[in-house]
Amino acid sequence: MMTSSIRPFRPDSALYRPPVHFFRGSLGRFATGVAVVTFDAEESDGRSRRQGITVNSFTSVSMDPPLVLVSIQRSVRSHDLLAGRPFAINVLGAEQRVVAEHFAGRPSLDPVWIEGRFAPRLCDALSHFECTPWAAYDGGDHTLFLGEVQEFDYRRGDALGFVNGQFCTIPEQTSGHEPLF
Repeated sequence: MMTSSIRPFRPDSALYRPPVHFFRGSLGRFATGVAVVTFDAEESDGRSRRQGITVNSFTSVSMDPPLVLVSIQRSVRSHDLLAGRPFAINVLGAEQRVVAEHFAGRPSLDPVWIEGRFAPRLCDALSHFECTPWAAYDGGDHTLFLGEVQEFDYRRGDALGFVNGQFCTIPEQTSGHEPLF
C-alpha cells in the first residue's frame, strides 16, 4: 500500500486527493532533462509515418554494450507503435520547449526531421541517440524499452529541464569542463 507522511483529507471530503496524487508530486521534485523519442511507425493502412513522444524518463543503462532506456506509458498511442522498432532519443535544448510541447500533445509546428541511419531524428537536438531494439520489460503501467545505441552525437548549449510540473533551463557547465573526445 502506498503511503505518504502528508495527512490527506478523508475520501468523503471535497478536498480529498488519492495517495497517487502525492506520489506524483514527490516524483516531480526530481529534476530531469526532456527528450523526444522518434521513430517510423507503420499505420493500419500500411503507410509509414513519423512519430514522436515527449519523455522525461530516459537513462543510460550500460557502456558495453551501449544501452539506454526509455519508459513509455502503455495508454499512449505511440506505445504500441514503438514496440520492436528502431528509435532515436533526442535530448532537447533549452530553446526547444515548443518541440517538447508539440510531441506532448499540443501540436504547433512542423518538425524538421533528419534522416538517421536507424531512425528519424529531430533537427537541432542537444544530443541524439539512434537505437536498435534490445529488450522491452514490463514496468507496471509503462513499458521499459531498452535500445542499443548505434549512432550518437551532441552539441553545446543549455538543456531543457522539467521539475515540479514546469519546464526550466539546465545551464551548460563550462567551468572545469573537459571534452570527452
